[in-house]
Amino acid sequence: MAQILRARVNDRIRAKQVRLIASDGEQLGIKDTREALDIAKNQDLDLVEVAGAADPPICRIMDYGKFKYEETQKAKRSKKHQQTIVVKEMKFRPKIEEHDFKTKEKHVRRFLQAGAKVKITIMFRGWETTHPDIGRGILERLAEEVSDLGTIEMVPKLDGRNMTMVLAPLPEILAELRKEE
Repeated sequence: MAQILRARVNDRIRAKQVRLIASDGEQLGIKDTREALDIAKNQDLDLVEVAGAADPPICRIMDYGKFKYEETQKAKRSKKHQQTIVVKEMKFRPKIEEHDFKTKEKHVRRFLQAGAKVKITIMFRGWETTHPDIGRGILERLAEEVSDLGTIEMVPKLDGRNMTMVLAPLPEILAELRKEE
């Protein structure tokens, strides 16, 4: 698409001869560039170089403005239907209290229901770094609590002073969100 949008059109075609394709797709053979331009102008259309690297270059008779417009509309439609993945992050500490855990769990549930992936980070400080098992236990407990909405995409992994895990929403939730759109 991008290559055709930057294609040479009409008088910008420098080759002496071109392989000409009519607007209906019919091959008209090899013609002089001037003759091909005259054929295109007689039909009130443009001569567009579609394969400049070929010998001789391949040119097509078409309405270039209409073609560019349709290509940009097609690109917009395909972009509109793309699914963007959002990654939310929730941070925990190893000494988290029950109430705080439940509050953060509700946030994680809300993110998963919205179709976002959730990166959970446990931050260790001081003596906590010598007890990664406490952090792993919190992450596993959280994954079990929200197992009705999401699955573990990346298992808990210790990276310096942080332990991270990624939860992804279940396919059923994503399918339900697509239906609503």
